[in-house]
Amino acid sequence: MDLLTEAFAWLNDPLNWTGRNGVLALTAEHLRVTVLAVLLAALVALPAGVALGHARRGGTLGVVVANTTRALPTLALLTLFASAGLFGSTATVLACAVFAVPPLLTNTVTGLAGVDRDVLDAARGLGMGGSRRLWLVELPLAVPLVAAGVRTAVVQVLATVPLAALVGGRSLGSVVVSGFATQRYGQVLAGGLLVAALCLLAEGALALAQRAVTPRGVRESTRRATAQRPRRGLTAADPVPAVAAADGPRSNGTAR
Repeated sequence: MDLLTEAFAWLNDPLNWTGRNGVLALTAEHLRVTVLAVLLAALVALPAGVALGHARRGGTLGVVVANTTRALPTLALLTLFASAGLFGSTATVLACAVFAVPPLLTNTVTGLAGVDRDVLDAARGLGMGGSRRLWLVELPLAVPLVAAGVRTAVVQVLATVPLAALVGGRSLGSVVVSGFATQRYGQVLAGGLLVAALCLLAEGALALAQRAVTPRGVRESTRRATAQRPRRGLTAADPVPAVAAADGPRSNGTAR
């Protein structure tokens, strides 16, 4: 309880919110690094995902290769970049970009490759070429999954950027690292709460953005499909629901 009290006391101190190392300035730097990392990852992952998903070949291999980067700890990448002379925001942007590639690539490939072949055949029957089918049919139908990949990447990077403080960068992680250095663990908890709140706000805002960019027809068709999905009846393989026992002794078929 004392730790929570110290954390809220730290958050309620106006001096901790202003200045170069205040919460507002660190949050702005945190967001700047996040945006740069996601943009860098998107420059690599989205074109590759569109190409693989549209071609419908090589996508599985590309996703597997991209997912192998998940085995690389971001802290290890930061250490490698620091040993190569890259510190601060530069190292953090590069490391977080590597971390953001898998969700962007995977969702883009899955979204495009998952477009119904009957829809593509209908578009081809209307005389649409490959590029027109991609821009007018495949990409609009894949938007929900692509947007979900962007949403996942942004939240993951937001939660990872605090590591920048370990290589001379500035972010909300600076609050945590400074708290550990001075043994002010209420400040450490306050920094963790700030990072968690920022991730939750980003998740909510991006969920609304994902809904906004999803074509209305796709949203309505998904809603209708969900509403019309038949409910499976009880079968012999299902467990028998528990029946409440009646009050009083059970009858065992013998007279008392």
